[in-house]
Amino acid sequence: MKQSSAWHTSRLCGALFTAVLTLGLPATGLAAKEQDMTQIHITMSGSPGAEFSAEWRITHDGETVEHPETRGTVPAEFTFEGDTLEGTVKLLSDDERLEVDIVKGTNRSRSSTQGKGGTLTVVVR
Repeated sequence: MKQSSAWHTSRLCGALFTAVLTLGLPATGLAAKEQDMTQIHITMSGSPGAEFSAEWRITHDGETVEHPETRGTVPAEFTFEGDTLEGTVKLLSDDERLEVDIVKGTNRSRSSTQGKGGTLTVVVR
């Protein structure tokens, strides 16, 4: 039985479409990995309701932007895009505990402090 040329054309276009989608997936995966390497996620935990101040400096493509948090409370989360994060976090509450967890790609920084005035300085690249 002989197939029509339209069937062959349709089949060829379908195969090409599938190949483009299949080959396009790794590029999409790379873009997601690159974004993961610039996404910086910060989780503030410890004593619920503990107050803190934080100064985040995010450098991305050579430009540094400051993100002050004058009076935050636990729990809190922040997400930034950047190549480097530098931060200073100060616990403002008495008899409380503050834990700071920062994740960027496969890098993780965990720090904690206890008692009013406890200060953490963090750098993640």
